[in-house]
Amino acid sequence: MATTPASVDKHPLHPILVAFPIGLWMFSLVCDLMHQFGHDRMWSLMAWYAMVAGLLGALAAAVPGIIDFFAITDPRAGRVALLHLAINAGLILLFGVNAWVRTLLAPTSMVPLLLSVVGIAGLMVSGWLGGELVYVHRVGVARNGVAPGGATLRPIKRGKRAA
Repeated sequence: MATTPASVDKHPLHPILVAFPIGLWMFSLVCDLMHQFGHDRMWSLMAWYAMVAGLLGALAAAVPGIIDFFAITDPRAGRVALLHLAINAGLILLFGVNAWVRTLLAPTSMVPLLLSVVGIAGLMVSGWLGGELVYVHRVGVARNGVAPGGATLRPIKRGKRAA
């Protein structure tokens, strides 16, 4: 049975919170590209701020993610979740190093941009694994009219629009 103990009113927190680091790290890469092609220092600084904010968001998303990880009982889902967790921990480390390196290197260095590209590639793999947990292994998804945590759900009436 899939459970998601880190939730509020039957809404899992981890998928809500991951939008922040994903969006901020993607924006950081866009800022890096703008800096590399436009050479305006403002873009480099904005990339750093977005990256650090993404790190804070990732740490916030990690808390319910770890709580959910320890609630997984299916061994196959657990293996996918462990890989998802390991990649995300590596991404937090990579983006942390990336933010630190930016304070040491010249603004024209390509190293931060390359680290960002590698980080976004890892983020896509991690997102794929997170999707596999939900859509393939049904982690955190209600089954047989029962939501994670035991709450009974109302059936959805098909064919009629709510609005």
